[in-house]
Amino acid sequence: MESFFNLLAGFEHAITAWNLLYCLIGVTIGMLVGVMPGLGPTAGTAILIPLTFGMEPTSAIIMLSGIFYGAMYGGTITSVLINTPGEAASVITCLDGHQLAKQGRAGAALGVAGIGSFIGGTVAILGLAFIGPPVAQFALRFGPPEFFALMMVGLLMLIGLMGKSLVKGIIAAIIGLLLSLIGMDPVSASIRFTFDKMELLSGLDFVAVAMGLFGISEILLNAENSMKVEKPPKVKGLLPKREEWLPTMKAVGRGTGLGFLLGLIPGANAVIASLMSYSFEKKLSKDPSRFGKGAIEGVAGPETANNAYSGAALIPLFTLGIPSSPTVAVILGAFVLHGLTPGPQLFDKNPEFVWGVIASMFIGNLLLLIMNLPLAGMWAKVALVPYKILFPIILIVSVLGAYSVNNRLWDVGVMFFFGIVGYFMKKLDIPMAATVLTFVLGRLIETSLLQSLAMSDGSFMIFFLRPISAILMVVALTVLAGSIISVVKKKRDVLAADVEM
Repeated sequence: MESFFNLLAGFEHAITAWNLLYCLIGVTIGMLVGVMPGLGPTAGTAILIPLTFGMEPTSAIIMLSGIFYGAMYGGTITSVLINTPGEAASVITCLDGHQLAKQGRAGAALGVAGIGSFIGGTVAILGLAFIGPPVAQFALRFGPPEFFALMMVGLLMLIGLMGKSLVKGIIAAIIGLLLSLIGMDPVSASIRFTFDKMELLSGLDFVAVAMGLFGISEILLNAENSMKVEKPPKVKGLLPKREEWLPTMKAVGRGTGLGFLLGLIPGANAVIASLMSYSFEKKLSKDPSRFGKGAIEGVAGPETANNAYSGAALIPLFTLGIPSSPTVAVILGAFVLHGLTPGPQLFDKNPEFVWGVIASMFIGNLLLLIMNLPLAGMWAKVALVPYKILFPIILIVSVLGAYSVNNRLWDVGVMFFFGIVGYFMKKLDIPMAATVLTFVLGRLIETSLLQSLAMSDGSFMIFFLRPISAILMVVALTVLAGSIISVVKKKRDVLAADVEM
């Protein structure tokens, strides 16, 4: 009941003129980011963080969160109308969404995607509102050993889930951890890995690194391809047929539950939510052969799942201070830039901020539903903007953004350096998300580890003598063992197949 009254107070804060404006700006930019092929919510959020400097923290996070979940809506439109996914989570929507468009039912595909996205996103935000405070209260029991164990669980799940190769996932994670060590030791303040560069004393700037890895690398990668997209068809008839309502709503319900659960798991992402939802719908269907030929459930389930994931992914951030995806890691960087510390005490120390942001997400989801359906054809035309016009604009915004963080050219150089690094990581299929997440978590892991060892006079047994940390460490070791067994099994299957050939 307390959460309900807090949420009402949050709406009072969220419906102020400025916060409404920033919510509208955020979801509109999110739609644009989602529609434009080659961009995505992570790159869009990273590039636009500098625009929030000078803004109130609540308004800044409202806008950045709007970009995050708005991009999930936008990517659907181009997937359905022109068979070009605006962002990775919408790739699976192309299979049935575009087939429906070819059959003259683009409106129905966009309609169920919009309705499912609204329901999934709203349920996830309700989860944040009503599950978040109890989780935060429970997390107040956590000391350094518990936080270290929790972050190890997230780190090992991340390595296991990101990318196709466990080895590449580990490489990406180690790169992020090494980058986080640059600068001063968080406990003793000793200087390390600065190479006598004064600019590195405080470590690498997160915004410059994120903008380089996601923004600049996307420009370099997409500049290689001169993609041509087809003219979008007209959108009419936004509702499914009468007999399609029941299977559609069942798919929406399953997608909501699946996306919400995956959002709580560090290392999962919206792509996994979409793929798993599509797989479930196909397995549960009485006629699986319909999938890939225009099955309405093949659109409703995945689109609901990726939006439910987006809302649920904010729960670990708000309650534990742990990002569960690359985009949420970027938002965590924005928290820090605005002097906020996400975690168990956020609900107690900054209630106006927390409930204002949560309430704004309800408003943002409603705005997106209104913007997504009647204006779908207009949004699809945005994707026809030539890359030779789009990329210079993104580049200029990125350079200005990186420079404005600390008003120094050093950060611009850092951004371009990591843009090149990100380009090669994508070419080699090394998951950049693992690098960004461990870069963000690295300092927190190190601080928790050193504080824990100080409490135990250097004994690692402290992680197994405290009940909560012991359970989490067992979970972490189980995840690691499962990942190793999975890799070994795959290699055996490949060798067996080669022998048979």
